[in-house]
Amino acid sequence: MKEFGNIESFVEHLAALEVAEALAARRALSQCAKIVEKRAKDKIGEYQQQAGPFVAWAELAESTKRDRERQGYPEDEPGLRSGEMRDSVGHVLSTDSLEAQIGSNDDKMVFFELGTSKQPPRSVLGGAMADELHKIGEVLEKSLYGVLVSGNPVAALVGEEVVEGGIAIGK
Repeated sequence: MKEFGNIESFVEHLAALEVAEALAARRALSQCAKIVEKRAKDKIGEYQQQAGPFVAWAELAESTKRDRERQGYPEDEPGLRSGEMRDSVGHVLSTDSLEAQIGSNDDKMVFFELGTSKQPPRSVLGGAMADELHKIGEVLEKSLYGVLVSGNPVAALVGEEVVEGGIAIGK
């Protein structure tokens, strides 16, 4: 257990805990965004089962399959032709808050995700988030252990569990 010789050292310790908590939370947010981004990219080109509230992907229309083959693409890789839409998926972390945006700058992704009057929705981004909720929970539990469970942000920063009422700072 850490002991303090005076109030100034205790105040310095509290300031360090605040920084540790912010760093651990930002690191966890970045990991979670990368997990969802990767899953979203992996979804494109393969039929998907229902994920949370996002319905299973409908089979491509026969006319779409024929058009894909005519253009030299495999008939049954929904959303994947040149790979541009898949490769446009990315994430950005806010610089002033604990927020991440995972999305695409490809306009076709909106139609793919939400559907149109001629095309059923095939959720990539929402489905990816639903698919990875368990991994996100694991990342938060591991990365923010000290903050969420033990109330000890230093444990979150150094990645150590609470040991006999104190924390292990190194090995």
